[in-house]
Amino acid sequence: MPSLGDATRGRLLFGGDYNPEQWPREVWDEDVRLMREAGVNLATVGVFSWALLEPRPGERDFGWLTDVLDLLHANGIGVGLATPTASTPPWMGHRWPETLPRNPDGTVRTYGSRNAFCPSSPVYRAFADAISADLASVYAHHPALRMWHIGNEFGTVCYCDQCAERFRHWLQAKYGGLDALNEAWGTAFWSQRYCEWDEVIPPRQVQYVINPTQDLDYQRFASDLLLERFIAERDIVRGANPAVPVTTNSMSFFKATDLWRWGAEEDFTALDSYPDPNSPQAACDGAMAQDLIRSVGRGKPWLMMEQTPGRAGFRHIATPKRPGLNRLWSVQAVARGADGILHFQWRASKQGAERTHGAMLPHAGPDSRIFREVCDLGKELGDLTDVLGATVAAEVAILLDWDSWRGVELDHQPHSGFRYVDRLREYYAPLWKTNVTVDFVHPEADLSRYKLVVAPNLYQVSDPAADNVIGYVERGGNLVVGPFSGVTDPDERIRLGGYPAPFRDLLGLRIEEYWPLPDDEPLTVRSELFGDFSAQSWAEWLTADAGTALAEIASGPLAGIPAIVRNAYGAGTAWYVATLPEDRVLASLLALACEQAGVEPVLPGLPDGVEAVRRGEFVFVLDHGKGTVDIRSAALAAV
Repeated sequence: MPSLGDATRGRLLFGGDYNPEQWPREVWDEDVRLMREAGVNLATVGVFSWALLEPRPGERDFGWLTDVLDLLHANGIGVGLATPTASTPPWMGHRWPETLPRNPDGTVRTYGSRNAFCPSSPVYRAFADAISADLASVYAHHPALRMWHIGNEFGTVCYCDQCAERFRHWLQAKYGGLDALNEAWGTAFWSQRYCEWDEVIPPRQVQYVINPTQDLDYQRFASDLLLERFIAERDIVRGANPAVPVTTNSMSFFKATDLWRWGAEEDFTALDSYPDPNSPQAACDGAMAQDLIRSVGRGKPWLMMEQTPGRAGFRHIATPKRPGLNRLWSVQAVARGADGILHFQWRASKQGAERTHGAMLPHAGPDSRIFREVCDLGKELGDLTDVLGATVAAEVAILLDWDSWRGVELDHQPHSGFRYVDRLREYYAPLWKTNVTVDFVHPEADLSRYKLVVAPNLYQVSDPAADNVIGYVERGGNLVVGPFSGVTDPDERIRLGGYPAPFRDLLGLRIEEYWPLPDDEPLTVRSELFGDFSAQSWAEWLTADAGTALAEIASGPLAGIPAIVRNAYGAGTAWYVATLPEDRVLASLLALACEQAGVEPVLPGLPDGVEAVRRGEFVFVLDHGKGTVDIRSAALAAV
């Protein structure tokens, strides 16, 4: 199977989306001249060009694209060629309105933007496969081609009758018969039992609250449906030349696509990352997304497919990156496993919805701060060839499960503000700040190589996952579990007998009630170990049986109830945090857990805001306060 190494060819990739179709041909020569000046060696081409490649149904106009690829190749610039299927031409929605996606209430989302397609539509599928096949037949052996880029930011969800039919087939494959479906969905509630398959529909607009397992299954189906489209186009282009690697761009923590399933189907993973430069959490959020995309790619090098060198035009306040910030965040991505840094886009658009978005070549032209920084970055990345292919090692794993994420955010949960990614960030941030490198891991995956496993939330957990986590601790592992975990099985069926049913013995406790709180009514918590602190939004009425209470609630109706419990189990230790404590408390707890597990930071004792990451034989030190970067050998860093 090909890999990212087949595209890098001995040098970190550098460049971005190139949309020459937006410009007259006399601009193209200037583009490639400036690309060479900036050190660009890869351009992503054709992402949004379907209407030009197929101006009318069945017609082809590839001449301009051939000229672009020939021009780029003649100037030493490789191409990531996209199948243009993320943005359908207007003729499709106009002539075949059944290809347009529908909302849960039946409203049609018409053409006039991008992603205006129903992924179930046979018409859309036929046209998408045909344009992909023709592109592959013409360009699969073009000397400029380095990789295939399928579609763009998959995420369209449709609720039309075509999707309903495909949903029924998906359910039949999963459950076999209606009896099993009715059991899994709990349709005895509210008289929802189905007696014919044709009665089963997507979770559309309803009078009150939709069946939660129906909703959950449709989210799973929608992700699989889009993945099916990726695989179809991947197999088409791969069939024309199996040596060329294939990927698509993922949107990091995006609930609609289960990246554990997607990553297994890509030759390498790729990330679109747009942290807000106004956010104090931006550097941490960027690192968390990078660790995610590396993890779903099974630890292999990955590609930063999109970032902005300036401003992200979609933000409510689109503040540009300050001088040096794009370099800092680009090197951060390389430190965390990226073998290429691309941007959206090369030349800033003068028209269209993204006319205010930043670009490597901004509206001001080459005599600009951004272009000068781009040139400097291209040169710097060109000097980092020794890091190519090196991996990033981690001793700590954070458990991440898309089903648990979807389940905990269904309607009619105890606290509608309890958000899954917020919980992940709360536990990730203290580790990042102390330079402890983290992998994200599926709960059913092998945990044996990790000294510490952290589960910020495992609301929904399968029996194999529960057994896996319990076995890890029993054999000597160290585990930290956050609140509202172990509540349901994958059918969204409550596990009875006191929460968290699969983990009660492991954690040495039993929970009778969840006790969500108004955000403006914090709890006071007493602790000799952590000092007194406040907690908010969430508490639990629990009894510490075998476990030791390390903190107790001191105010309100839960006074005297444990808030943090530690329990020895088998040869290992498990910690349970039953609330949302102050950041300093969670940081202290994770520091204790790391110390007990023997987890060491990459570089100890660094000032706040200084990040250290080890990749292969190199240690990257990034100062997010001053914006400086230091790259040293691992041997020197250990001195």
